[in-house]
Amino acid sequence: MDDCSLDEFRRRWQEELAQAQAPRKRRRPEAAERWARRPEVVPGRGEQAGDPALAQGLLEGAGRPPAARATRTEGQDVASRSRSPLAREGAGGGEQLVDQLIRDLNEMNDVPFFDIQLPYELAINIFQYLDRKELGRCAQVSKTWKVIAEDEVLWYRLCQQEGHLPDSSISDYSCWKLIFQECRAKEHMLRTNWKNRKGAVSELEHIPDAVLCDVHSHDGVVIAGYTSGDVRVWDTRTWDYVAPFLESEDEEDEPGMQPNVSFVRINSSLAVAAYEDGFLNIWDLRTGKYPVHRFEHDARIQALALSQDDATVATASAFDVVMLSPSEEGYWQIAAEFEVPKLVQYLEIVPETGRYPVAVAAAGDLMYLLKAEDSARTLLYAHGPPVTCLDVSANQVAFGVQGLGWVYEGSKILVYSLEAGRRLLKLGNVLRDFTCVNLSDSPPNLMVSGNMDGRVRIHDLRSGNIALSLSAHQLGVSAVQMDDWKIVSGGEEGLVSVWDYRTNQKLWEVYSGHPVQHISFSSHSLITANVPYQTVMRNVDLDSFTTHRRHRGLIRAYEFAVDQLAFQSPLPVCRSSCDAMATHYYDLALAFPYNHV
Repeated sequence: MDDCSLDEFRRRWQEELAQAQAPRKRRRPEAAERWARRPEVVPGRGEQAGDPALAQGLLEGAGRPPAARATRTEGQDVASRSRSPLAREGAGGGEQLVDQLIRDLNEMNDVPFFDIQLPYELAINIFQYLDRKELGRCAQVSKTWKVIAEDEVLWYRLCQQEGHLPDSSISDYSCWKLIFQECRAKEHMLRTNWKNRKGAVSELEHIPDAVLCDVHSHDGVVIAGYTSGDVRVWDTRTWDYVAPFLESEDEEDEPGMQPNVSFVRINSSLAVAAYEDGFLNIWDLRTGKYPVHRFEHDARIQALALSQDDATVATASAFDVVMLSPSEEGYWQIAAEFEVPKLVQYLEIVPETGRYPVAVAAAGDLMYLLKAEDSARTLLYAHGPPVTCLDVSANQVAFGVQGLGWVYEGSKILVYSLEAGRRLLKLGNVLRDFTCVNLSDSPPNLMVSGNMDGRVRIHDLRSGNIALSLSAHQLGVSAVQMDDWKIVSGGEEGLVSVWDYRTNQKLWEVYSGHPVQHISFSSHSLITANVPYQTVMRNVDLDSFTTHRRHRGLIRAYEFAVDQLAFQSPLPVCRSSCDAMATHYYDLALAFPYNHV
């Protein structure tokens, strides 16, 4: 190509470029004139020209709208644009705003506090004050926080704080968070079974031709005494109801010739039975069925107490109170002996007293604190109305006293401090007498009581007021116990009722023909005992076997950790194995005749 052709090509190319740029130059002044004639931008229209300017101003730190900034001098505007990050980066305002937003979000997500500066051990010490919900939220912050929030030490402490696996150490399991979740799920299942009365129930087998006299239980182990002088023990934790007999020392005694059993008590290692003739037998459950010690009173034993912590037994006969405990060599001996001016009706041993046992005895209108250390007898309460019920905890004693009539003063519950020996609270003021009080098994700062008027009351020990009153029974309340959400009460008419006191609603009830003397429950089990007032056997002939069973008392054991179980029964052909049972008794292993045939 020659020079002329090259010059001609350049000229044409420049003309085409000029023609292409001419319309843009003509449109720009027109757009500027229209923008100048426009008085202001209507807010909320979302113009593309105003949004970058507003974002530009926000990035520059200005608080005025773009129209106000446009009135500035050109030098200030140039200086402002020179300080802007978008002006420094050049064109493309939309992309620059997105980049700036991403950078700001990255700065917000940075957690240098635990990731860089804080040691791991110090972070664990801070996280230990968080509950399970707060730990779950912290685990979602970052990977480092997730590692800290799922540390085994934190979840082991949570298990201990909520009462799950209290006897375990941190090395027993490798994933305490999973253990905590399983314990929570089991707790929810047990609470649902309690509310819906879904579980298994069994009647503990009685001794033929004998009437139930007294029942006691501890941690699922039940002891019962009969008019025949026999004493039996059941372990409901294993559902092994082949209960052994606790034999007496006299092998020459014929069956049924022994005196009636007055009282029975049991703890984790000992079983104690008091008889009508004043004898006392003590068995060691770990060694055998024969008593390890036998003690004799001159008169009938009126009250019996057994420590739930150690091997200490207290008895009251006539005007004497005797404390028995084994020596260091294992031989039983009298630890202390006291004399009181009146007959003792109620006797309890104070828990967690250490080496020397302490007992509380109620004799009429007198209340004594008995210390075995120096055989000291301290008078707590005197010259008032007679005592009607008694219970003790590690630091306090609560007992009900009779009223002086509606005109003068009603029945009350007095709470005393065992350490100071003075009265702390005076609770209630009702017409009828209090028949039972439970202080040791109640939640902190709460106490439950039963009254002859058939009402169950929850007392607030902080304010001294009645937190809740339930009309539970037609006759008097004979036994009551509560935990953090439910109340189980028994009445003299033979009715056992379960209440959810947070909603003030009765969940279910079970009836038997005799007064409920004993109630004891845990998170997964319930033991009730209906003991008749009359201990004389009626209709003992074989032709009236049903009548005989009706008059001898009843012991029931409920298990809510299972759905249904097949139990041993005198008539196994009448025990149903159906999976679904639709009746008003819910799912408590009901009897359907001949289902196995």
